[in-house]
Amino acid sequence: MKTSILLRDLVGSICGQYIIQGDIRGYIRSALPIDQADEDSVSYCRFKDERAQQIIRASKARVIICSNELELSEIDYGGKTIIQVTNPRLTFIRLLARYFPSKPQYGIHPSAVVDEKAKIGDRVYIGPLCNIEKCEIGNDSIIESHAYIHSQVKIGERVTIQPGVIIGAESIAYERNEDKELERFPQLGAVLIEDDVRIGANSVIGRGPLPRSATVIGKGTKISSLVIVGHGVKIGKHCIIIGHTTLMGSVKIGDYTHISSHVCVKQGVTVGSSVLVGMGSAVLSDVPDNYVVVGTPAKRLRENFL
Repeated sequence: MKTSILLRDLVGSICGQYIIQGDIRGYIRSALPIDQADEDSVSYCRFKDERAQQIIRASKARVIICSNELELSEIDYGGKTIIQVTNPRLTFIRLLARYFPSKPQYGIHPSAVVDEKAKIGDRVYIGPLCNIEKCEIGNDSIIESHAYIHSQVKIGERVTIQPGVIIGAESIAYERNEDKELERFPQLGAVLIEDDVRIGANSVIGRGPLPRSATVIGKGTKISSLVIVGHGVKIGKHCIIIGHTTLMGSVKIGDYTHISSHVCVKQGVTVGSSVLVGMGSAVLSDVPDNYVVVGTPAKRLRENFL
C-alpha cells in the first residue's frame, strides 16, 4: 500500500512520551520490516542492546521507532528520523492501524451455506465454502473460508474466525459401561465468543456439555492456529493461547493469561489470571494468579511480574 504521510502528523499521533532524533520534515509512504525498509518507509527495532545500533545503522528506513533505553549518537542515525518510546512494537502497531489499515470485506460468498434462521449482523463477511448453522454472528465480524459454525453458537462483534475453524462441534465424552464398552455423553450446550476475539486457522472449539452450559471465550482473547478447546472451557478476557495447545473439558483460564505453544491443560484444572504457562508444559493441577509455570508436570517457576 502506498500513501503519503507527513512526518509531523505521524509524530503527533504517537501516544505517551517520546524522544525525537533527527529531522521531522518530509513524508513516509510505507511500513516495512527494518531489514527490508527503504528511504520512504517507517519501521521499528525491537532490540535494546548493542544489536540495535548495528541494525539501525544498516537500515535504509526513513523513520525508525526504537527503545528509549538506547543511547544513540548522530553516527547511529545519520539522515534518519529516530523515535524513541517505551514500547516500540506497540507504537508501530498503532501507527499501522491508523495509517495503513486493511480494507474490510463485507458480504456472504455465493459458495457459503448459511441457515435461513442464522442471525447475521451488519458488515459481516462470510467467506467461501463456509457452513453457518442456526447461530448468531455480531456486527463487523469476519468468518474466513471453510469455517464451520454449528448451531447454538453466539459470536460477538469484531470477531475474526480464520480458515478451517470449527466452532460448536461435539467434544469426545464417553463413559464405559458394565461390559467396558463406551457409551456417548451427548453434548447439548452452547458456545459464547465475546467481542474482539480472534481464532486462528484450523482451531476447534467444542460446545458445552449440557443445556444452559457453554464454552466461553472472553472479550479480546486471541487464539492461535491448531488449538483445541474442549467442552465447557471458560477462557477469560484478553488471554493469548498459542498454537498446538489443548485445553481439555471444563478447564478455566483467568484474565490476561498467556498459554505458550504445545501446552496441555488437564480436564477440570483452573489456571488463574495473569499467568504465564511455558512452552510444552503439562498443567495437571490448579495454578494461582500471577505465576509463571513450566515443565511436565508444570511447576511454579516464579511470580509473574509482567
